[in-house]
Amino acid sequence: MAIALRYAARTDLGLGPKSRNEDSGYAGPHLLVLADGMGGHAAGDVASSLIVGQLAPLDGESIGAEQALPTLERSVRDANTRLRRAMEDNPKLQGMGSTTIAMLRTGNKLAMAHIGDSRAYLLRGGVLSQITKDHSFVQQLVDESRITPEEAEDHPQRSLVTRVMTGQTDDEPDLSVRELKAGDRYLLCSDGLSDFVRRDIIEEILTEASGPAAAADRLIEVALKASARDNVTVVVADVVDLATSEAPNTSPQIVGAASLRDREGKRTRGLPISPAEKAASLVRSLRPAESPHDEDEVAALVPHPSRRTVRVRRSLLAAVVVLVLAAAGWAGYAWSQTQLYLAASGGYVALFRGVPQNLGPIELSHVDQVTDIPLSDLPTLIQDLVTSGIPIGSNEVDAAARVQTLREQAAQCRAQAALGVPCGQVPVTPPTTASASTSAPTATDSGTVTIAPVTPNTLLTTGPTP
Repeated sequence: MAIALRYAARTDLGLGPKSRNEDSGYAGPHLLVLADGMGGHAAGDVASSLIVGQLAPLDGESIGAEQALPTLERSVRDANTRLRRAMEDNPKLQGMGSTTIAMLRTGNKLAMAHIGDSRAYLLRGGVLSQITKDHSFVQQLVDESRITPEEAEDHPQRSLVTRVMTGQTDDEPDLSVRELKAGDRYLLCSDGLSDFVRRDIIEEILTEASGPAAAADRLIEVALKASARDNVTVVVADVVDLATSEAPNTSPQIVGAASLRDREGKRTRGLPISPAEKAASLVRSLRPAESPHDEDEVAALVPHPSRRTVRVRRSLLAAVVVLVLAAAGWAGYAWSQTQLYLAASGGYVALFRGVPQNLGPIELSHVDQVTDIPLSDLPTLIQDLVTSGIPIGSNEVDAAARVQTLREQAAQCRAQAALGVPCGQVPVTPPTTASASTSAPTATDSGTVTIAPVTPNTLLTTGPTP
């Protein structure tokens, strides 16, 4: 049975004192990520953005079922290493950290990594279950039977986490693999939802909502009605059977800090590793094998050749080496010209043939086709992914599908711009009443946020409404 994910991501600044959104969310056809940054004055928004930026390229890679969990674990560890290096490079970032929930789909399997107190839920057969375990002080009290789960919901220390991603080598995520079933509905949420909205209410909303977008919008609305004083971010995904359902939209949705730039216009998150950097990391130095004999032993066993013989041997050896290198070089070049990737050219998205590297003065790639998609029409994180280069492989059908996905994303952003709202950056006024949470966006000095589908009566999201 062929399945796919239909998804929606939403976020809101919340009604508390925070002037910026420190949450980041990502939803794509193969990857779901939620990161709740923390650190007070330290850059929690930078931490969550770095994590999403590191994990986002997984959404475009072809990964086998057996490799999904090791690949996800490695990427989460790489993201944690990036946090440490960012703090080493900029002392102002010291103390930042983030929770992380990441789900990587391959076929009907779902690999999951989790660390912190953000939560993931599964609604299956009308029953809601929490599939992550909080890494928190209050959860430890529950595990030790010192308090009940009901008492934990209102415990004054429920926001005290015991394990998150901080760049330290002992930041270990929980890892698991689940089987996807058509009809499943997954929810990833920050504690801005789970701390302020009861579980039975969450279950009711997920059960009654017609689709992921409706569920996500309603969850945000109810959290604000409950006076959520923290950033609220949700990612909802349905598992659909392609034999009985229309194929869902595959444009990624990025919300929160990962979709925004700071007040000076600088990126708040790190770019994903480029294809060239990935290739460079695979280079290994080759050292000649050492002889099992020292020079004196060899001289005693082998007659000393004449100078003419030495010259002939050296010439022959050099010719063989040149031929081998030439053959290897041609084979490598021929292979590289079968590869495709997307990058920017003249302000537009372009399809390149080759690999984004140079061999001395020789360029190993060239523009195969410049599309009609302006780079500026795409959300900021998508722009960064294109600028870094999106590898596709050798399949031209996949290339055409990826171009069409970006074209749909650009059209979505232009639709937002027609409403006077820049794609991915929507000024909002934190609502003070139930009706205010669904009113049109207005300017405020409390920051910017991206949370809802493109319609005149709701707030906006960086991705299209499924």
